Amino acid sequence: MSPISLSEIVSALPADETWGPPTSTETTLDGVPYAPYSKGDKLGRMADWTSEGKDGRDGRGGRQQYNRSYRDQQVYGAGTSSLFAIQVAEDESSFSVVDNTRNTTKTRGGFGRGGGTIFRGRGQRGGRNDRGGRGAFQRVGGGRGGQGGDRGYYDNRGGRGGRGGRRFGWKDYDKPQRNRDASVNVKPEWKMLEEIDFNRLTKLNLDTDEGEDLDSYGFLYYYDRTYDKQPVKTTERKLNVVDRAAYNVTTSSDPIIQELAEKDEATIFATDNILSMLMCSPRSIYSWDLVILRQGNKVYLDKRDGSSLDMVTVNENAADAPLELSEGNKDSINAPGALALEATFINHNFANQTVIESETAKYEMAHENPFYDPSEETDLLASKAYKYRRFDLSLNDEEPVHLIVRTELDAVMKNAVNGEDLFLTVKALNEFDHKAQGSGGALDWRSKLVSQRGAVVATEMKNNSCKLARWTVQSILANADVMKLGFVSRANPKNNDRHVILGVAAYKPREFANQMNLSLSNGWGIVRTIVDMCLKMPEGKYVLVKDPNKPVLRLYDVPMTTFEEEAEKDVDQGEEEEEE
Repeated sequence: MSPISLSEIVSALPADETWGPPTSTETTLDGVPYAPYSKGDKLGRMADWTSEGKDGRDGRGGRQQYNRSYRDQQVYGAGTSSLFAIQVAEDESSFSVVDNTRNTTKTRGGFGRGGGTIFRGRGQRGGRNDRGGRGAFQRVGGGRGGQGGDRGYYDNRGGRGGRGGRRFGWKDYDKPQRNRDASVNVKPEWKMLEEIDFNRLTKLNLDTDEGEDLDSYGFLYYYDRTYDKQPVKTTERKLNVVDRAAYNVTTSSDPIIQELAEKDEATIFATDNILSMLMCSPRSIYSWDLVILRQGNKVYLDKRDGSSLDMVTVNENAADAPLELSEGNKDSINAPGALALEATFINHNFANQTVIESETAKYEMAHENPFYDPSEETDLLASKAYKYRRFDLSLNDEEPVHLIVRTELDAVMKNAVNGEDLFLTVKALNEFDHKAQGSGGALDWRSKLVSQRGAVVATEMKNNSCKLARWTVQSILANADVMKLGFVSRANPKNNDRHVILGVAAYKPREFANQMNLSLSNGWGIVRTIVDMCLKMPEGKYVLVKDPNKPVLRLYDVPMTTFEEEAEKDVDQGEEEEEE
């Protein structure tokens, strides 16, 4: 081959000023070539000349190489490194087998009393009784009692000494967002007027008086003090079904409130059930709704038929609240709806069972029950007293604003010191299954209620913050002297029909509110704020809805016939069923 001269080489060069592969217009910006990158990439070094290969500079690799790999993931080029990598054909030095299985040495069995294995975690924050920090113990499987040790049973309550496992709060950020359904369907013709965030509600404050009694109706039986004694382990008290007539009439249907409104005794009218929900709304998780009627200068805080306000929630505020059946809950009796029905049933029967029914020894109020008609009804009346009380929510003397609320009392008992009558509200907390999903890390009441009652109540304050706050507010509104809290558990965790009473605790409502960090002034501020919004609007019907998935309240302007058509349909269906 003849040698090529320099002039021939020069003449063979392309005439363009560029060199290398041809540049396409797809990878150029104003004629300048660029490599595509995302907004998430961080700009760093153009080339890393310190990298000596996959095994590190000294050939040992180890943690130094791990740190460098982790660091390089954060710099520019991490996501598109293949664009600049040199393709080496079949180079064995760049091939390695990745084995991410952790080799652990077999420890001696029988460390604990259940023969389980104890792992010492680094910086692991155990559960309630762990001291946290480095070296906290976690027991996996075969714990004290050995439940599920052979089948890899993990309890949700981390590091509490009995059965360790997954800790609350661990990787909670990785959980899918729950999508709960709203308590009421928002229709297209509804007009949204306000959207109020809970952060704004918690900053409100309004000091008011302790209220005054206007009138009282009904009667009360005396409380059975034998329920305050600790039950014997061999003989547990069963919760009996006690059918008694109890009424939960809404505000606008109450004849006494209608009379007081005609006399212009107040501006705002409500029941303790509705008012407590509004005052404790920042603690609520589940969706709920209120109906607000504006008639003239009067505001009625109302509820619709079949409202969720009438149901008693269970573990609403738990970190891992009970799942719906659609979310993978396999136990239908432990779904939120079934638990709410069970808790409502328990509260109704517990209040009726813990009183001594005697026609000769009962506390009569000034007037008879306003909702009971003996000519039409034959059912026995439950022990219930209705007190209509007035509170002053005025900001100044020029514009007086008063609220009348119908409150309820459940029983009465004699003071052991001076023999005076003490008014009671009687409520019941219920345990469904302390091992099931949604239990919120609750203790086993049968074994811990006597020895660790404070821990049991503290756990309930955490898991049922909204429910307990509402009960406390209702007791304070009624000016009750004592609030009785019963502890009711299932006789069998897999059966929600039979229950046993494990104990009863007594609290003064205002002291219990301080323990829960419950502010009545904040609640009154919320009520006054919502009412002021409605008073600035024209007469009509409004619906206040708690968003099912966000800490937000929404106020809607709705037609006056809203919910009335549904109520008429329910009445017609009931009449048809009776005829059949």
